[in-house]
Amino acid sequence: MIDLKIIRDQPDMVRSALVALNTTAPIDEILSLDASRRQVVTEVESLKARRNEGSKEVGRTKDAERRAELIEEMRVLGDDIAAKDEQVRVTDEELRNLLLLVPNLPLPDVPVGPDESHNAVTKTVEAERKPDFTVRPHWEIGEELGIIDFERGVKIAGTRNYVLRGDGARLQRALITWMLDLHTQKHGYTEVYPPYLVLTEMLVGTGQLPKFAETQFRDIEGEKWLIPTAEVPVTNLYRDEILDEAELPIYNTAYTACFRREQISAGRDVRGIKRGYQFDKVEMVKIVHPEKSIEEHARLIQEAEDVLMGLELPYRLLQICTGDLSFTA
Repeated sequence: MIDLKIIRDQPDMVRSALVALNTTAPIDEILSLDASRRQVVTEVESLKARRNEGSKEVGRTKDAERRAELIEEMRVLGDDIAAKDEQVRVTDEELRNLLLLVPNLPLPDVPVGPDESHNAVTKTVEAERKPDFTVRPHWEIGEELGIIDFERGVKIAGTRNYVLRGDGARLQRALITWMLDLHTQKHGYTEVYPPYLVLTEMLVGTGQLPKFAETQFRDIEGEKWLIPTAEVPVTNLYRDEILDEAELPIYNTAYTACFRREQISAGRDVRGIKRGYQFDKVEMVKIVHPEKSIEEHARLIQEAEDVLMGLELPYRLLQICTGDLSFTA
């Protein structure tokens, strides 16, 4: 969640950033609520000062009638203070809910552009061998080899589900194990196996809630949610903790199944296994000193590239433009 002070002190900068991100957020409403809150807080402080003085006068006065008047005044002041404290509490909650709708702001070096067409390719790694055969989509090959079963996946779980069988299941298991070994043995990560069900505040902390509630799966009887990514439980391992600088950096990696109600455009990624409601992922999470964040981010990219290079897969590295950045980027 963005610091309210940034919006208060630099509202025009925040508005410009939102334009670059090609999104909106309730900045005017936040500023209005913040101003009202600060006014009420000032009034509360004034009332408390009057109450303190009145309490001292009650202790000093010898006149019973005057004492009674002062006690009544203190009671009224106490009621006013309680009412305004409640007003501040309600406003704080409203402000928090609005601030949760403000995305992270892009760094100055992020290229400005309205959508993915403005992303910049910064690196291209070509395949060492060009295929001497007709390239076919994975869903055709998977069904032909009997390693992906879409029909039975849909039968048991509905649309956008599939079953991996035989070598398909073995391949997935082997890839997961290999990636975890790579990150723990070469890159210095600690493997974590977290819960798949988490509390509401965990998803708030990593930015999925409240904005993306419609894409999440939840337990209707409680406040548990299926994780959309291992980032949620792994990042929240240190929630509400103060870490000693000497403990940094912390590198954690985790394999989990992930659950997400993907919203897809008509005609895009509608076939195959790419946009399923359930998928598996090996996540990498770094907790580092802010001054080291740029350096560690570059290292994280290289560690992800190591996976692709180890599998001898061609790939492109993209510099994502502002309009294509995710909410929490």
